[in-house]
Amino acid sequence: MKTGKVAVKPEQASRQAPSLPDYTVYTLTTTQKSMCILFSGVLFAMIGYLFYHQWILSLLCAAGALAMPRYYRQFLLQRRRSALSIQFKQALYSLSSSLSAGRSVENGFREAVEDLRLLSPDGDHDLIFEFNIITACLEIGQPVETALQDLARRAQMEDITNFADVFAACKRTGGDLVEVVRRTSSVIGEKLEIQQEISVMIAQKRFESRVMFAAPFLFVLFMTMTAGDYMMPLYSGTGMILSTLCLLVLGGCLAWINHIMKIEV
Repeated sequence: MKTGKVAVKPEQASRQAPSLPDYTVYTLTTTQKSMCILFSGVLFAMIGYLFYHQWILSLLCAAGALAMPRYYRQFLLQRRRSALSIQFKQALYSLSSSLSAGRSVENGFREAVEDLRLLSPDGDHDLIFEFNIITACLEIGQPVETALQDLARRAQMEDITNFADVFAACKRTGGDLVEVVRRTSSVIGEKLEIQQEISVMIAQKRFESRVMFAAPFLFVLFMTMTAGDYMMPLYSGTGMILSTLCLLVLGGCLAWINHIMKIEV
């Protein structure tokens, strides 16, 4: 019996190789998507019944939950990218300390991984995974700037991209890596501190906006429970049109509030 090697095409090999995470997209698991639709559907159905007192219209309102995974995915993606930015700042501080102590770049990245593990003992840390990839690339002789450029390409974050470009230029020209890492970590740290100060300043306003948004629903619920006869005209004819307009206005206000609360540095 003759045996032979099976040729693997490049595109097949790329499909077989594990893909590295892309930090510009977020994929919900089946459980996350199902729970998001379930909770949103129940909430929308309650709001629909509160404003229309008809189960058919309430179910139609609940159908709007099918669009909620999109917004939930954006929320989780933004939270992940914010966490990655903070983790990168911590890693740069560790890397700067290691290089200042006279360690090589390779040992500096290894020390950064250990420091990050102290901050996240469970290991559920995106940058620990990325720095492990960098150290693995160093073990096989791949330049560290190549691994950093790949991380910057997948993260699409200004801080990481700038650091990767400056690091690569510094390696090519023989610049002072210690000073580059120190200055970069200082600039990124100042930027994150400004972002945190802004977040603290608008936290109270965000809470107030949520209370103001919930107030109309609570008011309608209170009036329905205490003066049902007075609210009956809203559940038929022209009253249903007014209720629909009110819901649309409230939805527009929510979108507007979320827009003005987004402040980027």
